[in-house]
Amino acid sequence: MLTTSPFLSPPLDPDFVPAALWNRAYRAIVATDPKARTLVISLERPDGGASRHRSQILGAAHLSSALTLRYAERLLKLLLWQRGGCTVRVAGAPDVAAHLAGVYSPAGSRAFDYAFMGEKVYGRDFSIGPAEVSDLPEERTSGVGLGRHFDGCRIGFDIGGSDRKAAAVIDGRVVFSDETPWDPYFQRDPQYHISGIQDSIEKAAAHLPRVDAIGGSAAGVYVNNEVRVASIFRGVAPGDFERHIRRLFFTLQERWSGVPFEVANDGEVAALAGSMSLGDGAVLGISMGTSQAGGYVRLGGDITSWLNELSFAPVDYRYGAPRDEWSGDSGCGVQYLSQQAVSRLADKAGFGLPAGMPAAERLVAVQGFLAKGDPRAEQVYDTLGCYLGYAIGHYSDFYLLRHVLVMGRVTSGAGGERILRKAREVLAAEFPAVASRTRVQMPDEKDKRHGQAIAAASLPAIGETAGSRARHTDST
Repeated sequence: MLTTSPFLSPPLDPDFVPAALWNRAYRAIVATDPKARTLVISLERPDGGASRHRSQILGAAHLSSALTLRYAERLLKLLLWQRGGCTVRVAGAPDVAAHLAGVYSPAGSRAFDYAFMGEKVYGRDFSIGPAEVSDLPEERTSGVGLGRHFDGCRIGFDIGGSDRKAAAVIDGRVVFSDETPWDPYFQRDPQYHISGIQDSIEKAAAHLPRVDAIGGSAAGVYVNNEVRVASIFRGVAPGDFERHIRRLFFTLQERWSGVPFEVANDGEVAALAGSMSLGDGAVLGISMGTSQAGGYVRLGGDITSWLNELSFAPVDYRYGAPRDEWSGDSGCGVQYLSQQAVSRLADKAGFGLPAGMPAAERLVAVQGFLAKGDPRAEQVYDTLGCYLGYAIGHYSDFYLLRHVLVMGRVTSGAGGERILRKAREVLAAEFPAVASRTRVQMPDEKDKRHGQAIAAASLPAIGETAGSRARHTDST
């Protein structure tokens, strides 16, 4: 068991074990081991993309070797959801390879990840096996331009777990934006989803003289506009999903006379919105909404073919950490940087909100308490800020960061500034090098709520076949 002592402990969650600090403590032990080994994990995708991650681990006979298995399992979990891949090869540690193969298997504790990274996303079996470093593929990560088209009359929409947003844009000028509450998670009828998205598009279209292109931001994994998997459609039966949801956006495109139509993951669009507003790259976008969305724009302004699905990336390494009800895993970002986190912390703060109250309504209640200066609400947001600061410190080991743009419903109002203030305190105290080179900020209030829909409007190029550019990424 490793001991970590956060400089700033979350006031409502003193048992929190930040992933970055746990890894730091593990590396300190490795540095004293003369038999330390080099672990190389390779993740390969059917499109030919490949990623490598190299780190040092304890020798196989070390007294604390059990820590290595925990380290490797949590590391692979992050790499899978950051970079994606259905073929994993592990070099330098056969014992670690065997352990990971058992954990990430149909009968293992990470069976959800096994299925998701196999048939659901990549259409083939997921596998893990040992390898020699010389047999691993070289790093192959290509960049892809995303959006930034504003000519003509465009519609952008953003589909989340508690609301749908839509914007009408003429030659880069926003002429209309709207937000409509909805509750898609457990709706079994596919028509609920189709009609809801169509309604948002129609609202925006009413403010345009014509519709030249439609772009969408949505929680889930999408390839060439095809829905592969998304939590907002989890209530739809498998057969209905195949018949009505998988090609949902093609159905909508037909209803709009086949205009250029492109959909990207909401995390990617969040990062795009940030890069566009900042005029810079190396931007990590984090949207704290119904779930946690993540996206990344590289230094040159393009994106990668990675997933960047940070809602499933571990940020808390304690045993018995809050569990994600969908994946069954514990300590992952969705329980720390989303409405689900606010709902959980509201109970810890002692607000006494009804047990069956939806997370979105609990958030509104806590925001109301904060506006009245309630110290319990201040503790909720200070806790969220600590989570965010330590999460960014962890992400900085895997991304080149110049900007972290934080948005989403959780950051609306005074709570957003409080979250950022505490996150910056954590970074300054625990990760000074990261703090010195990275700006952590929020868009203004309107962009915070509608910026993704506006950026989504820029996705399709007029005159380009809709969906001709592959786009597959995160926030389920």
